[in-house]
Amino acid sequence: MSTQFFLKLSQNFIELLEDDEYYDITIEVGEDPYVKIFRAHMSILCYRSSYFREIIASKNKKNRNYNDLFHIKLQSISPEIFQIILKYIYGGIFSLNENITLQPTKISEVAELFQLQELVDHLQKHIIENKPEWTKEHFELTNQTSIQSNNLLDNVNSPENIFNSPEFVSLPEESLVSIIKRDDLQMKESEVWKCVLKWGLEQNPTLNPDPDTWSDNDFNVMKNTLQNCLPLIRFFSLSSKEFFRDVDPYKKLLSHQLYKDLLNSYIDSESEPNDDNISLPKSIKIDGIIDSKIVNLNIISMISRWVDKVDVNNNFSYLREMYFPYKFKLLLRGSQDGFTPIKFHELCDDKPNTIIFIKVKGSEEILGGYNPSIWKYYGDWTQSLDSFIFSFKDNIKNSTLSYVKNTDKALYFSDLCGPSFGSSDLKLSVTIRYGVKSSNPYDLNICSLFFNNFQCNLIK
Repeated sequence: MSTQFFLKLSQNFIELLEDDEYYDITIEVGEDPYVKIFRAHMSILCYRSSYFREIIASKNKKNRNYNDLFHIKLQSISPEIFQIILKYIYGGIFSLNENITLQPTKISEVAELFQLQELVDHLQKHIIENKPEWTKEHFELTNQTSIQSNNLLDNVNSPENIFNSPEFVSLPEESLVSIIKRDDLQMKESEVWKCVLKWGLEQNPTLNPDPDTWSDNDFNVMKNTLQNCLPLIRFFSLSSKEFFRDVDPYKKLLSHQLYKDLLNSYIDSESEPNDDNISLPKSIKIDGIIDSKIVNLNIISMISRWVDKVDVNNNFSYLREMYFPYKFKLLLRGSQDGFTPIKFHELCDDKPNTIIFIKVKGSEEILGGYNPSIWKYYGDWTQSLDSFIFSFKDNIKNSTLSYVKNTDKALYFSDLCGPSFGSSDLKLSVTIRYGVKSSNPYDLNICSLFFNNFQCNLIK
């Protein structure tokens, strides 16, 4: 067993740095009138920084008199920042003074120069996690650091802030691609598309911004400029209005097949996606939409479309931009409240517009139903014109929507049952829980098996 005493070791090395004896190198940092001389030790600098190792090795090859004190000039570096980094080199201690203007990126630049990757990574994490507005306001410096370190913009928490800066058009292509491909980019896809076009025009300043004036050669030039960006635009998530307004004028930038598929998706509701790898809409974060551990926002968006009968019969609806006209209130969580009929009726009766979500344990299947009316503790069959049941087998693409067809038997009320749609289309009772089909009031079967092990949320 070994014991590590790094704290005392670090303290001793800091004391060595501050000692006026035993040093063998002086480093002149800064430019007049802000110059400071630092005393240091070549062996420590060489083993902590390959940058200093190369400089010292290079001077040693020039027949330096070893009795002379080694001297280096670093004119382009702030003495204040160098002192912070020198303390890190000796003692592994880093302290960030928030009062120094632009310090996080300036220190990162110097740490990058000295090839101190551990410190570079720490600084970038600090900038990303604590200074999203700073990243936007000082975009040019952030961009320069990103190019040098090759990963700052890849990890920034709010990449949409980048596009709010007028200097975003100076992004290198690699950085632009790394941003627009992210699922967590909090922007409408139509806005992403406009930003990409703006960036492309900046790279080709002789092009007229109006595509109606472009020749075939102009389109080819722009297409070549955007060749690595175009596959990352989620065109299918656009509304029909956005497509015809923002994309159609640039149709020559797209492949013939892609444009044909996009056009069909808007004018022919029965057409099918030709590519299984079409990306889903970006995960826009909207606080307070729903509190559920069973379903994600993609499913909530789809359910909301079904409630409002928006794009119900369109095979591309799951690819459209997320649709959130409502906020949902959790009435019952099975894992917390239990799911007896008594508890269900206690928490959910007399509340209109409810949705039940059932997660079948041991599978990825999610079942559920929508009741635009209310639930009651007693009664019999109840009429509903707009209720429906649904299932998601393993992902949002593989879904089944089943509207009520026998409206007089859409819902069933009983003190022995939880929510019951039809006779046995989707029913949770005291003894069994199941979703089966046998000439029932809903038009499609959503589940062919009985299930008795599940999680459940009921949402208003």
